Amino acid sequence: MKLVTREQLGWPASAAPDQLSTKGVKVHYEGTPVSARLLTDHTACIAEWKALRKSHLANTKEGYSDVAYNYAACPHGYLLEGRGIGKRTGANGNQDLNKGHYAIVGLVGSDGLTEPTDEMLGAIRDGIELLRQHGAGDEIRGHRDGYATACPGGPLYAWVKKGAPRPGGTTAQPTPPAGKPKYEPFPGAAMFRAGRRSPVIAAMHKRLVAEGCGRYQSDAHADTWGSGDERSYAAWQRKLGYAGTDADGTPGPTSWNKLHVPNT
Repeated sequence: MKLVTREQLGWPASAAPDQLSTKGVKVHYEGTPVSARLLTDHTACIAEWKALRKSHLANTKEGYSDVAYNYAACPHGYLLEGRGIGKRTGANGNQDLNKGHYAIVGLVGSDGLTEPTDEMLGAIRDGIELLRQHGAGDEIRGHRDGYATACPGGPLYAWVKKGAPRPGGTTAQPTPPAGKPKYEPFPGAAMFRAGRRSPVIAAMHKRLVAEGCGRYQSDAHADTWGSGDERSYAAWQRKLGYAGTDADGTPGPTSWNKLHVPNT
């Protein structure tokens, strides 16, 4: 998976409402002309994604709290973080539909760049599988399923109707370079709520103990976020040099990435 995070994009944490589970994922397209330049210039993909977020935030009529989608997929196979994991989408048409499915947009449109590349389809699958690891159900739908729209356009919708198969030549979990284990990306603040269960929390627990920061009284509920996790993570933050409210035991992207939690 080639993930570009909000932190790498220079964006703050998403202000979108929490949504910890859905029936599945809906696939979208931009619905406006998209320049074919994206095919040969990845910096144009990043600029397109940033422009899309800017336009959504400027839409006072709709009142977006962030870019509407959880993720975007570009022609080069990068998955670009939007609202991210555990956040309600703003893309499916109304509140009931938004609660039903997360949303991933392919950076293709109604004119210009209209055909998704195999790399883009692979990145959409990466996003679907990532969201499934964090509360999404098995459904894969197009935006037009349940809402009167042409989205996600003919080519993407035909792929969705086939079950959104992973194209040949793309793999779900590429083998990382030798000596560089694959680490769990920051799962979003919604993961760290009292009583939330996840194998990611269990993996984090082990890493904190390995770093000498374990402040747990028991390992009986290692996969469930609780006060022991908060104390232990605060110890990790202090080990990194944080103090005061910056060492409150709530994981953030920078401290999380330095912890190197193994991919689950």
